Amino acid sequence: MSPDPTRGAMRIAVLVVAGIAVLCVLIVAVAWLAAFERTNGGQVAVIRNGGPFDNNRIRGTLPEASSRTNIGLFSHAHKYPSQQRFYKISSNAQESDSGLVDRVQVPTSDGVNVDIEGTVYFRLNTDPAVLKDFDNKFGTRTFNGEHPYDGDGGFANFLNTIIRPVIDNNLRKEIGSVRGADVNPSIALVQNQGDPSKVSADQGQKANQRIAEVERAVNVGLEQDIKDQLGGDYLVDIRFTMNKVVPPPEIQGAINRAQAAFAGVSQAQAKLRKAEIEARANEVRQRGYERCPSCARIDLLKAIPSTLKTFAPGAGFSITP
Repeated sequence: MSPDPTRGAMRIAVLVVAGIAVLCVLIVAVAWLAAFERTNGGQVAVIRNGGPFDNNRIRGTLPEASSRTNIGLFSHAHKYPSQQRFYKISSNAQESDSGLVDRVQVPTSDGVNVDIEGTVYFRLNTDPAVLKDFDNKFGTRTFNGEHPYDGDGGFANFLNTIIRPVIDNNLRKEIGSVRGADVNPSIALVQNQGDPSKVSADQGQKANQRIAEVERAVNVGLEQDIKDQLGGDYLVDIRFTMNKVVPPPEIQGAINRAQAAFAGVSQAQAKLRKAEIEARANEVRQRGYERCPSCARIDLLKAIPSTLKTFAPGAGFSITP
């Protein structure tokens, strides 16, 4: 009796269907397990719908340090930092948020270019409604190839592209209203042809006060300008601290040369002063010897080194211990 080909075909069909069913179950199981998400301390998340048959609208948000939550099949969690952040401008590439040797070069009111290094402190507004709006406006865009929710690098790219120009503009405006010597006392030394006598003794204290005034002015303008740039209160608790005000290399070189010259002049003046004092002392001593010749002889004997065996100053006079 020959085998029934129909039954063999049916058996293959059943196996294929069963395999497809098992595969579908596995896909659903994996997707269901992946549908659970949570945030760590210092993180919040915006949840967006996903999948082939769903829209891409915002589904909801997760608070900081949330428990594991089902966010829906194929949904995406856009995680953002919730703790205080800072954006640092530094000539040290390892400290700079741009990852490069970084500083803001701006001219003062008297035309001196100075390099500014500082830090902007801020926090992302984690109010759910504001956070959703932020994700709609900026989470759907890429900055230097990354989204703002793509870790620290992605958020830093967002800051470099959107926030950094606002910082530069505020510093340019405020530094442009002060003189170079007002924010760096050493510049006054160069502007006075290296003569330290023309530099005010309290120049350093005045510079610190002026820097504090510039910081306050930057903070007032920066918060409003960032709000205007972003179109909302997405970044809050904004505060700028100025770390350094450094002249460009050519001016710094002039400052170093002026300070070195001043040190040389001071040393020469000290030597001259010492010589003048010694000359006066010798004059006084000589007048004393003229009044007391024996005192001169006594001092002369005291000055004889202990290692000297014979002292014969002349005129038949000698001393041998």
